[in-house]
Amino acid sequence: MTQISQQTISQIREIDLLTYLKNYEPSELVKDKYGAYHTVSHDSLKISNGKWFWWSRGIGGRSALDYLVNVREMSFAEAVKAIREKTSISAPVTIKQNPKKYEKVYLPRYTFLCPNVRRYLASRGIDDEIVSEFISKKMIAEDVNTKNALFFGYDDVGKIRQCSIHSTCGVSVKKEAAGSDKTYCFKSLSDSNESTLRVFESAIDLLSFATLMKQNGRDYRSENLISLSGVFRSGGKNSVSKVPAAIQKYLDEHRETKKIYLHFDNDEAGKLASDSIISALKNDYDVRYVPPTDGKDFNDFLMIKTKNAAQKRKHIEGR
Repeated sequence: MTQISQQTISQIREIDLLTYLKNYEPSELVKDKYGAYHTVSHDSLKISNGKWFWWSRGIGGRSALDYLVNVREMSFAEAVKAIREKTSISAPVTIKQNPKKYEKVYLPRYTFLCPNVRRYLASRGIDDEIVSEFISKKMIAEDVNTKNALFFGYDDVGKIRQCSIHSTCGVSVKKEAAGSDKTYCFKSLSDSNESTLRVFESAIDLLSFATLMKQNGRDYRSENLISLSGVFRSGGKNSVSKVPAAIQKYLDEHRETKKIYLHFDNDEAGKLASDSIISALKNDYDVRYVPPTDGKDFNDFLMIKTKNAAQKRKHIEGR
């Protein structure tokens, strides 16, 4: 890497993934009707608004460099060299993406009966009584056609503004409905003047945490819980730290908040996301990264705990 200057590396970092693929690997791109893209190699890797996110792996970024390192699994030096070789032959033409603007979230036909969603969430160890409570609040629904689980985020006048979609039939589907606004999110807020906010990456992690609280004799409704429908730290290590829109909205509306616990995945992506949020908020709040003590995320932790409890019961009964 010594033959490549820091200035050149900085310029390479500025090349976004859409520009890179459009210029040098156009056959790898598939455009959808909403103006976003996914790749041929990975149909769950979506590109929109200048960023990319690989939903099946829970990682994302902005630059082509991030993509080559994290998706193609090149070393940093190999990725820099590959981009430099292409740009030295033909300078890239920057592609400006103008995705379709939405006035509303586009929802599939859904029902609140949710038989498939109930079975799926039960298989993930989530308490059925808690699921029933969220369904009764019209926050969980089932796609009539695909049987996918739908997790809704409402605005202040009771209108659905965000919808996270999760498969219930073994196929990896984790996405948002077109037109979703991340300012709004799947959540459960306390009626008391609770000064702590707990933040999760997904609705399923939030529900798993609520189940764990119930198992420990605590009421999840006493806590402020919000989910972000996936988080990641975009850009390079010199990028500006940002606060996710849902967190910022909550803080703007709840001035009593003092502590924020980030219950993100116990992996590198979760740590980086937490570091970014902590950096942005540490001067005003007590912000802590609190991943599960076992497993990748809180649903993993719940499943492990449930399995261990079942084995213990079996052992006792077998005596």
